[in-house]
Amino acid sequence: MNDIGGFFELELNQGLEYHNNALRLNLGHTAFEYILRLRKPKRIFLPYYTCDVMLYPLKKLSIPYNFYHIDKKLEPIFDYKRLKRNEYFVYTNYFGIKDCYIKKISMECNNLIIDNAQAFFSFAVKGVDTFYSARKFFGVPDGAYLYTSSMLKEKFKQDNSANRFRHLIGRVENSPENAYSLFKKNEQSLYRQSIKTMSNITRRILKNIDYERAKNIRLENFNYLEKALKKSNLLNIKLDKNSVPMVYPYFTKKKDLRNRLIKNRIFVAQYWPNVYEWVSKNCYEYYLTNNLIPLPIDQRYSVDDMKNILEILDLSIEISL
Repeated sequence: MNDIGGFFELELNQGLEYHNNALRLNLGHTAFEYILRLRKPKRIFLPYYTCDVMLYPLKKLSIPYNFYHIDKKLEPIFDYKRLKRNEYFVYTNYFGIKDCYIKKISMECNNLIIDNAQAFFSFAVKGVDTFYSARKFFGVPDGAYLYTSSMLKEKFKQDNSANRFRHLIGRVENSPENAYSLFKKNEQSLYRQSIKTMSNITRRILKNIDYERAKNIRLENFNYLEKALKKSNLLNIKLDKNSVPMVYPYFTKKKDLRNRLIKNRIFVAQYWPNVYEWVSKNCYEYYLTNNLIPLPIDQRYSVDDMKNILEILDLSIEISL
């Protein structure tokens, strides 16, 4: 029987999650671990251009792995005929802009795993293990979704996220700078988490989001920047009709743009510094890590904010709207 009465809890709407039919887990890398436990691969192939957290479940389960390179279209340089029966291939939907390619690779590559951590709104291909990370797109401390054709028999504990909100609340009450150290502490605490089901509070928040609004704003902001930056962007972007990017990936030879943005309180990430340790300086992945600037386009911002970004970049580009 449900409890009745007493003091009020945090009050949230009871809507639907975007991935309402997926398996609900605590984190993207634990969703990857779930797949590994389920499929029991003899070897994993994954891109050099990825987050080092992907290695944790592989090392934890003692699964051998090999890296592969990507080309200037962010697509694998790999012969899929090399894959043996019990070997699996991980492809990342970079920045949420590679949906068209995923349709292609899903028909060419057996034993495919799709990392949609940067592509929350992308559809999973039927029969392809696909995982998502919620905190890359929304103000939640954790949370992941997994589409897979099978289920582990093992029962997992439910996560508890009550102590992971200080950075989220701190950014609302104070400033990004003041809350950043709390954000980093939260990220570090998640690194070695085991597989759990999604916490109650994270799921409640994810039921509370206006997903259509978030999609529309992201696309409007993305398209505005694309009109302004397309000619100078070294990355050729072709969106699928259903794609909703995480950021606008601006790949440029211009020096010091990242620092200029941050000094003007436009906080841009760097994906992924660990790549510097994995590849040589003449590799494309090294160049990407060093020169790709992920410009924010998310649902917190408007076209006016995109104009401010362009002004700070000091780009004299005429924009026809």
